[in-house]
Amino acid sequence: MNYRKWMLGVLVLLLCLPIGMTGVRAAALQITIELDGETLSPDVPPYITSSNVTMVPAGVVSKGLGAAVEWDQNTRTATISKGENVLKLTSGLKTALVNDNAVGLDTSVQIVQGRVMVPLRFVSEQLGLQVVWNQAAKHIALYSNAEIGGPSTPSVPAVPTPNVPTPAVPKPTVPPTPTVPSIPGAKTSKEMKGAWISTVFNLDWPSTSSAGNETKQKKEFDTLLDKLQSAGFNAVFVQVRPSGDSLYPSVLVPWSKVLTGTQGKNPGYDPLEYMVSATHNRGMQFHAWFNPFRATTDASTSGLASNHVAKAHPEWVVSAENKLYINPGIPEARQHIIDTVMEVVKGYDIDGVHLDDYFYPSGVSFADDEAFKAYNPKAISSKGDWRRDNINDFISRLGQAIHGVKSNVSFGVSPFGVWRNKKADSTGSDTTAGVSAYDDMYADTRTWIRSGWIDYIAPQIYWSLSFSAARYDKLVDWWVNEVKGTGVKLYIGQATYKVGTDKSAEWQSGEQIINQLKYNEKYDEVAGSIMFRANDIVTRDPFGLASLLTFYFKS
Repeated sequence: MNYRKWMLGVLVLLLCLPIGMTGVRAAALQITIELDGETLSPDVPPYITSSNVTMVPAGVVSKGLGAAVEWDQNTRTATISKGENVLKLTSGLKTALVNDNAVGLDTSVQIVQGRVMVPLRFVSEQLGLQVVWNQAAKHIALYSNAEIGGPSTPSVPAVPTPNVPTPAVPKPTVPPTPTVPSIPGAKTSKEMKGAWISTVFNLDWPSTSSAGNETKQKKEFDTLLDKLQSAGFNAVFVQVRPSGDSLYPSVLVPWSKVLTGTQGKNPGYDPLEYMVSATHNRGMQFHAWFNPFRATTDASTSGLASNHVAKAHPEWVVSAENKLYINPGIPEARQHIIDTVMEVVKGYDIDGVHLDDYFYPSGVSFADDEAFKAYNPKAISSKGDWRRDNINDFISRLGQAIHGVKSNVSFGVSPFGVWRNKKADSTGSDTTAGVSAYDDMYADTRTWIRSGWIDYIAPQIYWSLSFSAARYDKLVDWWVNEVKGTGVKLYIGQATYKVGTDKSAEWQSGEQIINQLKYNEKYDEVAGSIMFRANDIVTRDPFGLASLLTFYFKS
């Protein structure tokens, strides 16, 4: 009997060892925490688990949200409730119940020194507590009521009222709103804080599981907007024409398959109308992003709707790199794309029209000899110059059409980040990129800028500050000089998708993006940035990138 008791005691001791070790790690990290500017000193300090999850005492969450926290020792389950939302986290389980729906967890509830510890970010996202993590200072800032990020709502002018004498009432002293500490090197905030939302392959929105479900798709988009706004973004660039199709009712192109799983199938509502309204309701900008000349993402036509351009006008289509492209060399085909863009400009209250870099495909054979002969009224001898002229004509005509209907709608393009290498052109950038926008995609961005055909340019500078072939800083320098004195704004396209996915050392931290933002601050010509892409920022959130961006944008 005594032997069994002794063994039981040893077993209990062994079970407690990981908890004790966790506590030691917490002390070593010395994480500090504040709530709405007030420093908190919990009995058990926050700590980071081996799976990189920040754990805090449940009492912190309770205080910050006014949520009720209950611990059931028998089931080892923490129940956190606020209003209609109820979270149940059971020690040792990899799932939690959120309003009775199972949701995956990296780390569940733990007991340390008699205190219930909960995963901070998971609980906060479910119940609305804003979190800002400063990696360098090992500091957590929590905000219970103040919304972090996003533009302020425009004020409404007050209606004048007659002067009526009233007794003076002393005003109570209101404590100052807590501020996020400034970051060394940061200067005036840039106007554009944009994020690309990819719909092709259901990358960012809508999810494949929401196919045909209007309610779920709307909720997903609302959640994505809320997360982006909380992180500090004030604009979204949403892909409304991923592959010669549309996320809106069109008389020219079919419904996109990303909405229902079947191209041409009506989703039962107007997604674009909803997205524009939801974005504007949050005081954010909505830019409609078009892939101009990409017709499909593979070479097959079997799943295409009958009114898709590849079936309706096969004579316009060229197969290259296992994709189908609309031939930019055919004037009627170019006009067709302009007409589809103008459907959106005329029918929706968008803030801008945005094109990406899908002009001519680079590094592959493109069968346009017949078009070169048939549609060459200027008798241009070089096919390369002819291709650039086709794209120039398209950009010029599209800009004129947009501004002819709505002068307040901005028009911009996001080309490949290298116009030309210095080796190919002495006025090019100090880079040795394998391809260039001018020579391989036939995008003569210099002409667009100098001719004033576009309102902004957003080059995709998707390389680090130390990548020798195409350094971020050298390319920003070059593009700044391109737009200087032209009136064309410069937004920088940044590769948040590389953080944690690119295996090189410089991308194993969100600091690469922050350092790039700091570099942008050198120039007044850089009017902001657009980051690719939304889910990589606020859903995958590598190394706490969303919090780093929030901290930076708010400083």
